[in-house]
Amino acid sequence: MRVIGGQFRSRVLAEFAGDNVRPTSDRAREALFNILSLKIYGARVLDLFAGSGALGIESLSRGAKEVVFNDISKDSIAIVKKNLTALKIAVNGEQAKVMQSDYLSCLDIARGQFDLIFIDPPYRFDYGEKALQKIAQRGLLSENGIAVYERDVPFDGEIEGLEKYDQRKYGKAYLTFFKRG
Repeated sequence: MRVIGGQFRSRVLAEFAGDNVRPTSDRAREALFNILSLKIYGARVLDLFAGSGALGIESLSRGAKEVVFNDISKDSIAIVKKNLTALKIAVNGEQAKVMQSDYLSCLDIARGQFDLIFIDPPYRFDYGEKALQKIAQRGLLSENGIAVYERDVPFDGEIEGLEKYDQRKYGKAYLTFFKRG
């Protein structure tokens, strides 16, 4: 897996062996960052289910001011730290904060608002809808902020306090975009 654009373009990222973690495909990631291109520079970003950290690192590569990486898995956190260190980004420095926490706990203790929130949970669990509800309840999206929810089926529900404004399909992945309602 490689960083697609920006300062770290073409740098190879460490990733998981086996099928336990499903990274966002390069095609979906490239499309996502093309859609978000004008929102990234200077943004405060939350990568809620970080996995290898690819979405957050792509954001930093394209000029995000700060990324909070969160995952409950100690193996994921180790890979995020390995990738940040390889790119010479200080772990828990000004640009990158790394947390090992359950997604709801992370959202409960999050301070401030985020311009971008990536919600890419394991497809077999429906954590995304609960995460979106908590994001809306806590007011974690900035005024022009965007939450992106990736899953393997279209999202047809409603989230009180958020407005679904776009949905796209890339391979098996559906990317659903939300803003404050």
